[in-house]
Amino acid sequence: MVAAFLNKPKEIEIKMVAIPEPSAGEIRIKLKMIGICGSDVHLFQGHRPLNYPSIIGHEGLGYIDKIGAGVEGREVGERVVIEPNIPCQKCKYCLSGRGNICINKRIVGVNEVGCFAEYIVLPAAFAWKVPTNVSDADAVTIEPAAVSYHALVASSAKPGDTIAVIGLGAIGLLLTHIGLSLGYKVLVTEISPAKIKMVEELGAIPAVPEGTLAERTEALSKIWFDNDVSAVFECAGARGTSSMATAAAPRGAEIVIVGLSSQTAEFTPFKTTREGISILPSMIYDHPFDFKRVLQLIASKTIRPSFIISRQAALTDLQAALDLASKGEESKIIVNV
Repeated sequence: MVAAFLNKPKEIEIKMVAIPEPSAGEIRIKLKMIGICGSDVHLFQGHRPLNYPSIIGHEGLGYIDKIGAGVEGREVGERVVIEPNIPCQKCKYCLSGRGNICINKRIVGVNEVGCFAEYIVLPAAFAWKVPTNVSDADAVTIEPAAVSYHALVASSAKPGDTIAVIGLGAIGLLLTHIGLSLGYKVLVTEISPAKIKMVEELGAIPAVPEGTLAERTEALSKIWFDNDVSAVFECAGARGTSSMATAAAPRGAEIVIVGLSSQTAEFTPFKTTREGISILPSMIYDHPFDFKRVLQLIASKTIRPSFIISRQAALTDLQAALDLASKGEESKIIVNV
């Protein structure tokens, strides 16, 4: 099969390798489409540790090609989307319902063989059958939609409440879309006018003050207070925006950290404690609940996550696609196999 290997940061090599065989409990998937995620870009750029050479990529859609021993209720030819984070279901975190922070988690495209190839094998329970009324484009964007959905429901904000989203990468865009679709009022902060326009057309309200970081923080504080914001979702994954969120959050609000910055942010404990501000983490999603719920939302036409797709590329052009994604101007690039 054709596979794209990341040999070292910023270097993709297309190779021919053996087609993998499914073990007991596994299925093999012939991949059709793979989304490029922000975490793929970080791996490509060398910002996260990885054993080289490696096949990255985890947002995969395809068809069951072969079924391993012991797998029941699945059929060859079944269209499936991959849930790429596989908890051990044995550690204390998994047993307490927190599989999203499992210490033994297998991650497709990180410590497991990834999706930028023609075939992949994985446990059958982590390949979700796609309803016939769900398009390929919506199906291939289910994984980032599940991340966004999980973050939204992690907060105590409810439909009818006002929330704020900082950063309109794929996750911020989808969180905004899901929030609006479920009845939230959504304020958005983003430096890209094109991405602001994407969600403004959906009904989001821009909140993009200018000036220094301190001036922007002060202005956002007033905007969020005036609009009675109950939850702030930090999706930019930057030190400055994380600090901004905590400094500008209204009294009693929740700050949900969705972006994965490795830099140290700042907050004032006195303000946070005195004003009853909560800081919550949101890491990926819960298995099996969030994928199931997102599939239902798409099948019922409540959400349409494919709106974030901005460009498509061939697997053999993955180097150029990742170079382009690294510029940060695309909302979602889909790789076709």
